[in-house]
Amino acid sequence: MIVLPWPPKELNPNKRLHWAKRNTHKVVYRDACHLLTVSAKVRAPQGEGAIPITIDFYPPDKRHRDADNMISAFKAGQDGLANALGVNDRRFQPVYRFNDPIKGGKVVVTL
Repeated sequence: MIVLPWPPKELNPNKRLHWAKRNTHKVVYRDACHLLTVSAKVRAPQGEGAIPITIDFYPPDKRHRDADNMISAFKAGQDGLANALGVNDRRFQPVYRFNDPIKGGKVVVTL
């Protein structure tokens, strides 16, 4: 299990932001998720097959969020996760779960 931070609001696909500013937030979030995955000392399954993962979203507040926007905002984090595991993220077979809010928010990934 890997606990990752909630994606920054700038990565929400509905947020109107210049591509260069959005990219800065993507890089910071991807790198943070990469470092947290490495520090969790999790290893990817060997081989070339699919990797089943469960991604639990815990929003930081009670505001309504669309499931597809949460998934999209987490894309940079998923890339950091895949890089840390040394796999292509197309191997992931994710199951997404959307949970009640917790203070600060988080994303929990279970391999």
